[in-house]
Amino acid sequence: MKPKMMTSVAAGAIIAAGLTTAAAAEDLTLCWAAWDPANALVELSKDFEAQSGHNMNFEFVPWPSFADRMLNELNSGGQLCDLMIGDSQWIGGGAENGHYIKLNDFFDANGISMDDFIPATVTGYSEWPKGTPNYYALPAFGDVVGWSYRRDWFERPELQTEFMDTYGYALDVPASLEQLKDIATFFQGREIDGTTVYGVSLYTERGSEGITMGATNALYNFGFEYENPAQPYDLEGFVNSPGAVAGLEYYKELYDVGAPPGSSNWYMGENIDAYRSGQVAMSMGFAFVWPGVHADANVGGDKSGYFANPPGPAGQFAQLGGQGISVVSYSENQEAALEYIQWFAQPKVQSRWWEMGGYSALNAVVDDPSFVGSQPYAQAFLDSMAIVKDFWAEPAYADLLIAAQERLHGYAIAGEGSAQDALDGLVRDWIEVFEDEGKL
Repeated sequence: MKPKMMTSVAAGAIIAAGLTTAAAAEDLTLCWAAWDPANALVELSKDFEAQSGHNMNFEFVPWPSFADRMLNELNSGGQLCDLMIGDSQWIGGGAENGHYIKLNDFFDANGISMDDFIPATVTGYSEWPKGTPNYYALPAFGDVVGWSYRRDWFERPELQTEFMDTYGYALDVPASLEQLKDIATFFQGREIDGTTVYGVSLYTERGSEGITMGATNALYNFGFEYENPAQPYDLEGFVNSPGAVAGLEYYKELYDVGAPPGSSNWYMGENIDAYRSGQVAMSMGFAFVWPGVHADANVGGDKSGYFANPPGPAGQFAQLGGQGISVVSYSENQEAALEYIQWFAQPKVQSRWWEMGGYSALNAVVDDPSFVGSQPYAQAFLDSMAIVKDFWAEPAYADLLIAAQERLHGYAIAGEGSAQDALDGLVRDWIEVFEDEGKL
């Protein structure tokens, strides 16, 4: 039986049953990246096992290998994974290639409404095509690029005085990207408590997605657009607009004036290690790192603060991270997998998810009056999720990403050519990808 035929039969059976009667006990395998939130999900899922009788297994792959390993699994029609928490950019390929089952009828039959989730996460993690009510995942883990900073350093009177004398405004959470660059410059090479420190740790990694996930936080805020809003796949003058060029130049300048030596290939692990070891005043990072920062013996508690990506001349945006959870169409345990989706969507489960270190995308959790005070980084998370943009979610996203990584790293980190050259080249690369895909 073809996977899509199997999907419709299994999903139909579940919808008819309405999950009022548990399916026979199954062993389910959930696939995700290997990181702290995955460990929290293992603990959370023990309640599902107790309630459902199903046994949960987990296949977690380190982030540098996650995409290659799991996309190969999907593209080969493998049956390892019953549930996949796939990256946001995978949703187009998951839908168009038949890897994920469409969940609309299941959601309708079981009272799960996408209106109950943060809108940006529905668009980013669940919808394909974007802007249409066609859902292939439930928002599972809200994430976004933001910033940690050494509040204890910022609050030192002698540093506040020197900064005010130098820049003419108070040393505090930066109100703009230009202020962020000033602060990074101010701390670069400074001696604090007998140690030489640096301004900022940035995403610069070339091999997977790091430089793209970093540089976009500047590009967006200077005017970069992926395409003409009125004409899909019309790239010229949007990807390489004057504002986009200025944004890429800014990111290179920030790296040049504020990054630690030897940080030309850093991503999540290296950035947070630099921050937690006391090397930098500010650290770019996905929000998932904030619970670990807060708990850290060296930089945690009142020593650190958190803020959303500051605005630039063209607005305030931040790079979306995070993932949705999907039922894999090749699974032989779709009934049980759909049970897990229904269980996970419950407000009480989502509330516990947040308490355990997962970033719930459910409005009932984040809109609760107690949410902002529940963690010192909760407000920064809300502020950040309100300004997100995401990379391409096209089925050919991997080819689009490879080109972005090469062009952005080549200029901003390696210093090759000009920002205009890099973005003009990116336009050519992306047009070629879309021509190969038959989109142009």
